[in-house]
Amino acid sequence: MKYLLFLLAVPFVMGSTCNQLNQSTPACILAKIQQIKAQPRWNPPAQVDEYVYNGRHVYLFSSNCCDQYNVLYDGNCNPVCAPSGGFAGKGDGKCPDFNEKATHVKLVWKDDR
Repeated sequence: MKYLLFLLAVPFVMGSTCNQLNQSTPACILAKIQQIKAQPRWNPPAQVDEYVYNGRHVYLFSSNCCDQYNVLYDGNCNPVCAPSGGFAGKGDGKCPDFNEKATHVKLVWKDDR
């Protein structure tokens, strides 16, 4: 009986852990991830990483193909810059110090479908 109760409790505990992880990610960032999930899988796979840059949390979205910018968004989903990607691979030039100043916090999501 105890074993059965344990098995029934596991999904609830796991669900609450996932919700705790997502609570720190802004809703608009999670919505952007859902938009990507609604598309066919990208090649290379989509990825979102959280960084601290210039004192604020920002989210870097990989692009879905070659020669496109990898866009950095703030917590309100406003584009900040594109620190990488594009034809030359150096982004849009609006945050040339990103690689030196940004601190990686965590991988928010990677499409492993």
